[in-house]
Amino acid sequence: MTLTPAPTMTQDEVSAAIARAQARAVELGARVSVAVVDAGGHVRGLSRMAGAAPLSARVAEAKAASAALVGRDGDGLRAMQEAWPALFAGLGEVAGRPIVAGAGIRLLREGDAGGDGPGGEIVGAIAVSGGAPEVDEECAAVGVG
Repeated sequence: MTLTPAPTMTQDEVSAAIARAQARAVELGARVSVAVVDAGGHVRGLSRMAGAAPLSARVAEAKAASAALVGRDGDGLRAMQEAWPALFAGLGEVAGRPIVAGAGIRLLREGDAGGDGPGGEIVGAIAVSGGAPEVDEECAAVGVG
């Protein structure tokens, strides 16, 4: 058996994603928190802008971790929650943390190692919290690059 390392993000990529999301928030006049997690839902970067609600940092982390752990973006998580509410409720127990149907976006590494869905292998997720839902989603999408 040959083991290959799981794809990951560099700290520069994490920092750049957070900076892009925050720059868009400034353009929109929002004060938000941005979280980037790895494929296992572990925080790689978290930043709360001055003036952002303290709880927004924890919500951004939960949204990002949910997208990474379940392997679905916000719309996919919401569809899953509607289609299988009992299963969705139980995922938090299995994960050991709340699974939130928020606007997290999976971060994918392009290449042929796939199997986690279109576009490549999941290396993590990004999420934003603190603005209106559409602002959070737009900032996260800009953060992806």
